[in-house]
Amino acid sequence: MNLYNPSHLKKGDIIGIISPSSGLANIFPHRVEKGKRMLENLGFKVIFGKHALERSGYVSASPQDRASDIHDMFVNPDVKAIICTIGGNHANQLLKYLDFDLIRSNPKIFIGYSDITILHYAFAVKAGLRTFYGPCLISEFSEYPEVLPYTFEYFQKAVMQTVPIGSISAPKEWTDEFLDWFTQADQQRPRQMMRHAGYEWWREGSAEASIFGGAIPTINHLAGTEYWVDARDTIFFLDIPEGNPGEAFAQSELDAFLADLDNLKMFDHITGLIIGRPYQYAEEQVQILQNLLTPYVQRKKYPILFNAAIGHTAPIITIPMGARARIDSSKNEFVIIENGVL
Repeated sequence: MNLYNPSHLKKGDIIGIISPSSGLANIFPHRVEKGKRMLENLGFKVIFGKHALERSGYVSASPQDRASDIHDMFVNPDVKAIICTIGGNHANQLLKYLDFDLIRSNPKIFIGYSDITILHYAFAVKAGLRTFYGPCLISEFSEYPEVLPYTFEYFQKAVMQTVPIGSISAPKEWTDEFLDWFTQADQQRPRQMMRHAGYEWWREGSAEASIFGGAIPTINHLAGTEYWVDARDTIFFLDIPEGNPGEAFAQSELDAFLADLDNLKMFDHITGLIIGRPYQYAEEQVQILQNLLTPYVQRKKYPILFNAAIGHTAPIITIPMGARARIDSSKNEFVIIENGVL
């Protein structure tokens, strides 16, 4: 896959905020304001899409209006990066309304995770743009009292430096504690952190290839469509999201989604697999996850890295989609070896 890099972000630049999926920014204005202040304190200017703070049921606005916000941010020459407020489950509604020629002609940094996987895939396939699987406004940049240092460190390395990210160390601590946003418990104290166990190798070995992936079940939405990214010869990463707010994703559903990917022959053709720390999984659930995955990968020889700081955990890294990467169990390393910005 030939993806072109956007220009890097620097302090003083304008970041545009959009809501391509969920309408949670409308429900939790305190998170929006906290994230905006955080970005401003970090040295950036912030503007919002016309419909970014709206809500129409469970989505932010109509598909046409959400697509319009994306177009507005890409054509605005003053906007240097676009960050999504949060994910959701309905970014797939936008695809037929997007002008990919416009996006291709106005390349810039685009960041989000979870349901934003839809747009990462579409922008790669239809516009040839390298995007970034990383922090959102009201989930990561609204952390109390500030964005977690590890999250911001790898955000900087991914989009503010023109050299490759290099080695990605496992965080020393992590959390998936749920503090109720409705009662604003999330703004009364920091979430409780736990010691991170470090990387776990479910299969040893080494691999070097382009890195791509995203969140289940969002990846599965695109199966059989023109927006599907062929994972052949990639180091593929999987992000396992939350289920209901504050709850783990149901493993019965996960089992079905893994079978989808197996039926698509994805596990047959990749060269390495990375699995992010699943949201709210106790150790026994992690073991069940490993058992669910085993039938699909047991005859494969590629390395499998578990417990990476990707997606629905905290803190998280920022991944330049499609960049060259390497994983190596003998060195306990996960490395991004290709720069993501110019």
